[in-house]
Amino acid sequence: MSNFLIKTLLSRYPDPENLINNLCWPSTSRPDIEKIEALTVLIKELSNKSQEERFISKVQSVIWDQCVPLLQMISSADDGGKDLLSAVCGLFAVCVSVCQADDVPGQVLHVLLQVLMTRDDGNHETDRLNVDVAIEVTAVLLSSISYDGDIISRTLSCTLSCVKDLSDSIISKIIVRIWFTILKSCNKEAESEVLRQIWDDLLSWHQRDQTESASARVLLCLTALSDHLYSSETSQNRPDPRRSQRFFRAIQAGLTHKDSVTRKRALYLLTRCVALAEIKKEDVFTSEEPHTDEILFRWAPEKQQLLREFWEDFALVLETLEENQIHVIRPVLNRIDMLVETTATDIQGGLFSPSWLLCVYQRMFHSENKAVMKEGVNHLLELKALHRSAFALAFSQFVIGPLMDVLAESSLYHRAPQQNIRDCPELGVKLQIFVVNFFSSLPEENRGSVLLQLIQRLGSRQWCAVPLLFLSQALFCLSPCPLLGSDGLNAFREVLRCTMITHQVLLRGASQCFLLHAALCLTDVTTVSLDEIFGFLVHFRADESLCRGTALWKELCNWLQTNEGRFRLTDGDLGSSVELRTATSNSKGASIFIYVQQRLKTFLTVPANTDQTGSLPDPGEAELLARTVLLTADLQQTRSEEPGLELLLQPLLDVLRRLSTNVYLVLHKTDKSLQLLLRLLQLHRRRSDTEKENEDVVAVALKTHMLSVVDSVQEFLLRRLSGELRELCDVERSELYLSVLRELVLTYSTVSWYGSNLQQNYIPKLTTHCLRILNEPSEQVQHSTQNPSVSGQVQRVVSMATLALLCDMADRGVLKSQSEAMRSLHSLTNYFYPSSSSQHLNQTLLKPTTATVSHPEDGLLLKDWGRIVAQFIGNQWMCLSFLQKTAGTPRAPEAPEILRAAVDALALLPGHLVLPVLDFMASVLPQVVLCEESLCVEAICASWKVVQALSTNPHDFWSTLQGFVRLAFNQGLLQLTEEQNPRITACIQQIVSELMELAQVRSGVFNVLIQHCCETWLPSGAAEGVQSDAVFSTALLHLNILTEACVYGPVFRRDQRLVQEVQSYVEQLGDTCAANTAVSSDNRDDQYPRVCALAFLCRLNPSNHLHQRLMEELVQRLLRKDAEISKSKVRYYSNSIQHRVKNRVWQTLLLLLHKLRPEFVSDCVLSHVCEAGFCSNQASVKYLIEWALILILHQNPSHIQNLWNCFSLDHEKTKTSICTFLSVLVHMNVLLPKLQDKEVQWRRAVEVSLQWCFSHNFSVRLYALLALKRVWELEDARVHTEENLGGLTTVVQACLQQAEAMQNTGNAMKNWSRIQEHFFFSAFHPIRDYSVETIFQTFPSLSELAEDEWLPLWKFESFVVFPICTALPLKNHASDLGELQPGDWIQQDKGDLEQEERWAEVQKKITPWKLSVQEQEPELIAQQRAARLGKLTSSLLVVASLIDKPTNLGGLCRTCEIFGAKALVLDSLRHINDKQFQALSVSSELWLPMLEVKPAELSDYLQLKKREGYWVIGVEQTSNSQSLQDYTFPERSLLLLGNEREGIPANLLQLVDVCVEIPQHGVTRSLNVHVSAALLVWEYTRQHLGQNPAAPLC
Repeated sequence: MSNFLIKTLLSRYPDPENLINNLCWPSTSRPDIEKIEALTVLIKELSNKSQEERFISKVQSVIWDQCVPLLQMISSADDGGKDLLSAVCGLFAVCVSVCQADDVPGQVLHVLLQVLMTRDDGNHETDRLNVDVAIEVTAVLLSSISYDGDIISRTLSCTLSCVKDLSDSIISKIIVRIWFTILKSCNKEAESEVLRQIWDDLLSWHQRDQTESASARVLLCLTALSDHLYSSETSQNRPDPRRSQRFFRAIQAGLTHKDSVTRKRALYLLTRCVALAEIKKEDVFTSEEPHTDEILFRWAPEKQQLLREFWEDFALVLETLEENQIHVIRPVLNRIDMLVETTATDIQGGLFSPSWLLCVYQRMFHSENKAVMKEGVNHLLELKALHRSAFALAFSQFVIGPLMDVLAESSLYHRAPQQNIRDCPELGVKLQIFVVNFFSSLPEENRGSVLLQLIQRLGSRQWCAVPLLFLSQALFCLSPCPLLGSDGLNAFREVLRCTMITHQVLLRGASQCFLLHAALCLTDVTTVSLDEIFGFLVHFRADESLCRGTALWKELCNWLQTNEGRFRLTDGDLGSSVELRTATSNSKGASIFIYVQQRLKTFLTVPANTDQTGSLPDPGEAELLARTVLLTADLQQTRSEEPGLELLLQPLLDVLRRLSTNVYLVLHKTDKSLQLLLRLLQLHRRRSDTEKENEDVVAVALKTHMLSVVDSVQEFLLRRLSGELRELCDVERSELYLSVLRELVLTYSTVSWYGSNLQQNYIPKLTTHCLRILNEPSEQVQHSTQNPSVSGQVQRVVSMATLALLCDMADRGVLKSQSEAMRSLHSLTNYFYPSSSSQHLNQTLLKPTTATVSHPEDGLLLKDWGRIVAQFIGNQWMCLSFLQKTAGTPRAPEAPEILRAAVDALALLPGHLVLPVLDFMASVLPQVVLCEESLCVEAICASWKVVQALSTNPHDFWSTLQGFVRLAFNQGLLQLTEEQNPRITACIQQIVSELMELAQVRSGVFNVLIQHCCETWLPSGAAEGVQSDAVFSTALLHLNILTEACVYGPVFRRDQRLVQEVQSYVEQLGDTCAANTAVSSDNRDDQYPRVCALAFLCRLNPSNHLHQRLMEELVQRLLRKDAEISKSKVRYYSNSIQHRVKNRVWQTLLLLLHKLRPEFVSDCVLSHVCEAGFCSNQASVKYLIEWALILILHQNPSHIQNLWNCFSLDHEKTKTSICTFLSVLVHMNVLLPKLQDKEVQWRRAVEVSLQWCFSHNFSVRLYALLALKRVWELEDARVHTEENLGGLTTVVQACLQQAEAMQNTGNAMKNWSRIQEHFFFSAFHPIRDYSVETIFQTFPSLSELAEDEWLPLWKFESFVVFPICTALPLKNHASDLGELQPGDWIQQDKGDLEQEERWAEVQKKITPWKLSVQEQEPELIAQQRAARLGKLTSSLLVVASLIDKPTNLGGLCRTCEIFGAKALVLDSLRHINDKQFQALSVSSELWLPMLEVKPAELSDYLQLKKREGYWVIGVEQTSNSQSLQDYTFPERSLLLLGNEREGIPANLLQLVDVCVEIPQHGVTRSLNVHVSAALLVWEYTRQHLGQNPAAPLC
């Protein structure tokens, strides 16, 4: 509305209030934009003429009654109302400026800030402003009023609070709309105050809350304010980033942030700070933290060159690390070395803080690419600068923190390609060296504290087995030094707890061994007491690491002997008694002995008034004391002293002697004495195989002393087990008694008088008492059903557990078969199988009521009644299994009923108790299978379900699996045929299939099956006969199992392979690692099935017709499997599963070849071998096929014609496969002596070889030339036949001369030399080298098969008893083949990379700094963003409005941005959002100005630019076009690009000043439009920016 109209209105309506009222609208309606704009102009005009109170009051009403309701309406509208909001804000700005004097702005601001401070609670009220509208109105308010310090302060306080809570997009709007508005309205001094307030608030927040979220928000704000912060303006109150320690802490947090955008912001701020320091040339350093000596940033003008190079390298490294591609990152690693060297050299000067280097390493540690992560770890571990004391100390906290965190990644520990499977992984070796060097470099006063922190860090998290093993081994390598005290032992104890959660027992035990050695070497014995030492040792498990007879146990004894008398004595220690102190002062060797004696006396001292009932004492104390006693005894023996065990154990022996006579002995005292006795008997045996039992003086002495109290102990156990145990807590006590009885029987059963008394008196008595309790009168049982008593039920539980123990002992062969003990146990048959019915199968217990409980603890134990009942049922089946094996099977009519009861028991019992049931079923099933097949199938399926349910429980899984295999693959079931028992045979086949599937994920599953089957089919040492043949014949019915074993060896996941390889490494450590002695071998190697099957095949006798039949059927199955793979996949990859299976097939065939009948080989094998030779095979398979063909022809020379036939077949698809048969001719020297008509065969070999010497394929020609040369060199045949060759002699000689003259043909000569030196044609001899070692180890290694596919000799020697065979020896006696290195003649040379120079070619393919511009910096145009990064731009305009393909436009956008074009013109900006465009542009559109000019508008646009001085250059081939190489571009150039198909239209060609074409030499005469434009853009850039050294061109 013009001023004229306003004046006219005012003349017509002299009252402005009425005029305003007429233009106002109801608060509930939505006015037109024109009406709002009219009201805005009117108020603005009136404000210049009138400032009356009425007018101002009316304007205020417009604010509250018109503007605010309308803003609320816009906030609740779905369409956003952008245009309407702009109009309202214009009206609001005018109104606020009118009412500024009446504090209206402050009132409005209060409303707006309340909106910003209110968080979204999910209630979308219509009368509430939303945050976006509030931000926009706040910005309008601030820009409409004059500077008001109070309003500015309130606004900043509110928005700074919002920064901590709101989303990034809203924060960006606050920064751009509010903060920038405030800064624009301020003078220089006020601007400094505003920046200082923002600066201090943000950095204080980051200092308080050092979270990733806080770091990201702070850096977002600082990046947006960077132009103000890095201004050249200087003021005392203005923040200077260069001097702020807190600022650089935030930068470092950002550089290691998980978010890439935050990292790029941090690097951007850092580079801006460096650039500012370089411009100002001032000596500055950070100085805000008085309590720290570290200076994070310093700039010294006199060292400007050094500082600039350091920060340039630092920025380049961090930019490159954003790529996550190892081939991009590896070239800049030498820059890290330069950064480290520069920092280490200046460590005292303070120019460079080591913390910046930690940012680099931490960034690599957090990389998504594991290769980059590993490269960073390796680089840090090899850092030579850490050998300097000050540098090592500066890195110590980083080593303890981030380095330890990244070392928890298991994938880092895979072995290097050049390492063998049993080698220590490369990282493990480097870690050992690093830890030794690092701690030796630390200042002496800091070593102990840093080491303690590192061990505490180890114990503060859960570790996988592999990382913990190698970290423990690294500590193991530290030199002995007294650095740790009690805190160190406590830290080691926490690490031990971490080892207990890993499932790999061997690795767990090895970690314990390394940790104990480290603790012994690093502990200051003068600061720890014996109580602390022995309390620490009890945490090492005897069945995994610390057991007698191992190297670790001996090391511990030597350590105790060396340090005896030096341990700390404290008033609170048991060992600090007067007696111990006196002994320590008088005799250096007495302290430990007296300590243990005192400890034992204290242990057995129990007050007489102690409760005679209740639960057992804690067994941990008995465990500790037993270890201590045995260590003390071995320590004395080490000093060549008498063990003194009798004196040491006297308190224990006194208690044990009184057990049977003193009925008033305190129960807890007897419990403790028996607990100690049990652990002494369990731990006294040595586990080392190198020491004989009779040489163990300590063990003999211990057994002798304990033998004197055996009768007393057993009489006490007999009395207690015969009915005295009546409380629920006595169930646990009975387990202790039975464990003691078991150990006594196992230890002393070989003592004649003890064994005789045991079998003739003790066991029969005990059995009788137990049966008496179980056969209580029926009326008592009936009475107990109403209200069963605790005592009666507990007695039954104890009696059944006792009988189960006795049966187990008898089953182990401890008892003589004709002894009274065995007869008494056989009487159990009458209990379980009474004549009336089988009522004692799966007999349960009635649960007592709480009313019958007499002891308070029994009430709690009733909750565990189900476990007691399950154990009671399990013990029944332990007895039944024994009876089934020794007393014979039940009567036939009862067998199905008993089997049904066994199936029911599987459903009742938990997994760890089902093994006796499976053993029982294994004996019964063969008797029932013929009459109750369905019941047998049900039993097998139920058993298999139990095994599957236990697959995640390693403690019980393996024993249960073995029991199931004995059941399902019982000799009787294996004899069943499909015709006789179709359902059960189908069930077994299905289980085999499922078992193989389980074996793919659980290494060792198939091992159990194949070991059982091989031992069943062909028992070791069994004599041949009718019975053995009948058993062996079952192998023919289950040949699929043996076939699968021959090709078994699943390709496990990398994590599974890692665990297996590390276990192999630990195993090769031998006895030096006590875990190898303590942990029993489990034969779960994934190659065990193959080794077991191969050993089985080698034991077969070719003269036995069943053996021969099995071998022949197996060979046919293997050949079919090979053919199926060849047909299903013509080409397969090296080391794929198909490749491995084919390789295993041919290895097995070679193993059996010497055992097969000649007739079978010629009729069934030879043709398959020849056919396989024509298939596409990997190198390792190809060599095995060739070897097999040579051996077949050597054994069957009459079939040489089959070889010649192969050369005459037409195999178009596999032309190079003829090389297989040419390779056979290379070994003609092996075949020729066996052939008849040697001259004829030799001539045939010459003719065939010569024929293929003229093949068009180079590889075929090489093979043929080599075959021709070797055949021609057979002197004996050539002398007699050469004269009959005629002209062929000349041709042969010419061919051979040509082969030797290949030196003039470049690579041909290299290949000719390589093929002659190849192992198969040089060192290898098919007959001499025929051995297991060559087939399974040497050939795979020389043919570059993956190492996990090799079968080394040690596996054949350790896994099985491999038969000795002269025809196929285990070892290859010729050593020359095994000494060769892997390699193939077609392999290319591998050159070494040269050392890079400082500014060598580094691939700087860095992703552009995409700062989420659209959301976070909406008002920054592309040129401004590019200028922030210091990017140079030219005056070149590229017009692509005629191009319509998004891919061309995207690539063109990327090219223009890279070479600094001024702008790119498109026909529509919608292309920017096209996915194809974005795929090629890779975000370059964010940094390049983009203009939209429609094709119809191009003519006007070009004319406009020409008037501005631009030279319009058409990229087109015309009659007058100039060549690109001769054309000089004006500075103000405009490139006009034509359409992909039609080029530049004629009407536009008239406006072009010149056309430029690209010189071409091809036939096509047309380049892609993007390629053409790129060439011209580059030429322009070269001419105009090429001379500027500050402008990188690529």
